[in-house]
Amino acid sequence: MARDTVPAAPARPLRRDAELNRRRIIDAARVVFGSRGLEATLDDIAHYAGLGVGTVYRRFPGKEQLVEAMFAERMDEIRALAEQALEAADPWQGFVDFTWQAAELHADDRGLREVMLSNVFGHEQVAEAKARLVPMITKVVERAQRSGQLRADFVPTDLPLIHQMIGSVIEYTHVTQTHVWKRCLALLLDGLRAEPGKASELPYPPLDLQSLDDAMCNFRLPRSGDRSGIPR
Repeated sequence: MARDTVPAAPARPLRRDAELNRRRIIDAARVVFGSRGLEATLDDIAHYAGLGVGTVYRRFPGKEQLVEAMFAERMDEIRALAEQALEAADPWQGFVDFTWQAAELHADDRGLREVMLSNVFGHEQVAEAKARLVPMITKVVERAQRSGQLRADFVPTDLPLIHQMIGSVIEYTHVTQTHVWKRCLALLLDGLRAEPGKASELPYPPLDLQSLDDAMCNFRLPRSGDRSGIPR
């Protein structure tokens, strides 16, 4: 006669100090990955958090687990922006606001740009969060198209490419004028209107010749074997 199966014990919640350390690690990772990208190490994050390396490795055995925990939260933030866009009275304005707000998150977070535009890290939780995000973005796009304001040939997969373009501008100009990407995005959005209208007021001045030359001088081609494709 087979023995009765003993149910597994429920996972114990983290002690208060352990949970505080976990939050401290994630907050530090947002800063470090945000400024340095996913090339940063767990040692870098431990140093920034003011914790021992062993403490970080006990909570997150590898960088993959930390990336997933942190960026799944960021994906939920973007999903919340999409939900707000769907509640906007004007579908076009909802689409524009979502595109701007998502771009601002990308502009402030290099690690987020790398996660959103690649599958190198965050295979499980981040992939699931992305899957939940896609239907929301699709609704934002289709709603703006049904209103007759967004060009009919625009598709949801165009949005990541727009963010890739904006990310490239950010990387190219970060040593000269860090907000010139806003000018570029305003120009792009004007081009997405179904019918030509009054041009938007550009929110940032153009690069002058000296600033453009500075950007050229500081631009670095991706290193051989660099998986992110983003200059360092």
